[in-house]
Amino acid sequence: MAMTTPTITRYTIGEASRRSGFSMDTLRYYEKIGLLVDVDRSSTGHRCFTDEDLGWLGTLKCLRDTGMPVADMLAFAELTRAGDHTIPQRVALLESHHARVSEHIADLRTKHDGIAAKIAWYRGVLDG
Repeated sequence: MAMTTPTITRYTIGEASRRSGFSMDTLRYYEKIGLLVDVDRSSTGHRCFTDEDLGWLGTLKCLRDTGMPVADMLAFAELTRAGDHTIPQRVALLESHHARVSEHIADLRTKHDGIAAKIAWYRGVLDG
């Protein structure tokens, strides 16, 4: 029985940008500062992103969109590349970030309730 080599889908920077939600400039910047490493290049030197790269970009997008500072994202990336022995440090970093996100959500809920109360007050005035 012949073994088949799995094909690896490769994406241009434009396609990776569209799929990840990051701009092409951000992808280039992330590679420059070390959030993305070992991005393949075509024979003409163009970046070729893989599904694995897109998975990592999904993690970075989650962290960025929830307000993690780039310095913490870099620390997380370095820990991840260092291997499984860094899992406890990664958990600690993520738990700290999770706590900050939870505080932010609670603050937004309070403000959301305040806006709803103000809307109700104005509607009461209108219905007067």
